[in-house]
Amino acid sequence: MSVSYGYVSYSDQLQGKGMNKSDRLLVILSFGAIYFIWGSTYLFNKIVVSEVPPFLLGSVRFFSAGIIIMLIATFLRNKPKVKTHEIRNAGIAGILFLTLGNGIAVWSLQYVDSGLTALLIAAQPLVLLLMMWILEGKKILMKSMIGIALGFIGIYLLVFQNEVEAHPDQWKGFIGIFFCLLTWGYASLFVAKADLPKNFFVSSGYQMLIGGSLMMVLSGLLGEDFSSLLGLSVKGKLSMAYLIVFGSIAAFTAFNFLLKRISPEKVATNTYINPVVALILGALVLGEVITWLAVLAAALLLSGVFFINSARTKG
Repeated sequence: MSVSYGYVSYSDQLQGKGMNKSDRLLVILSFGAIYFIWGSTYLFNKIVVSEVPPFLLGSVRFFSAGIIIMLIATFLRNKPKVKTHEIRNAGIAGILFLTLGNGIAVWSLQYVDSGLTALLIAAQPLVLLLMMWILEGKKILMKSMIGIALGFIGIYLLVFQNEVEAHPDQWKGFIGIFFCLLTWGYASLFVAKADLPKNFFVSSGYQMLIGGSLMMVLSGLLGEDFSSLLGLSVKGKLSMAYLIVFGSIAAFTAFNFLLKRISPEKVATNTYINPVVALILGALVLGEVITWLAVLAAALLLSGVFFINSARTKG
């Protein structure tokens, strides 16, 4: 059986999934959310993490979003009965995606610019393809191999460009980002097959409540300063609100919806747009420098991602 990694039209894929026009509209809107809203979250996370420790930031963001989601679901009487194993699976997904994936990605922003972080995370489809090969036995065709080679050349240039030498602690951020790629990749495969709460909104709520709760525990164990929340600037408060409402409730729910409707490697194509949005916002708002080498590396990396998603594998 063949699995498409190419840009077959989303409408064709949806017809194969038996979706109606309303579902297709939701898919389009969901892709817009994970493309553009998530691209902007690098900026807002960078702003808040300069004032609040990373795991404390994540715990407040996701636990608050989880509570809001559950309240909305209850108010709308749209909170179906959830089985114990569905909550367990949602908790595993929340820990992988949020506690480990997002938490360490935000931690890495202490050492790496927001635009560069987004570019490195753009390697997600490369890592996901390799994980599908290792864990699921998916065969990698030549076009995808070329994509992997281009992608890792781009990563090499990004990591070892001259600008890194001026920031010796960036290696910590790079290690953290690589760990995030692994956890997000595995979590994407897990969610695509796991038995989760049928309502995507409620499923996201459980993931955030559990993932956010564990982040709070980690924050305490790491000795993060809880009083920093009281000293948040107006910019920090607005950024936190944006992360809760748009980055968490809207975009993460859209992401979970897509993982059950679209194949994981296609959902990972948000990494085409996210780094572009992050680079532009980082340069405009934070004054982050975009070097010619970074542009070249980005071109190679994103070309590699394109090759992977336009190829076909058999498994």
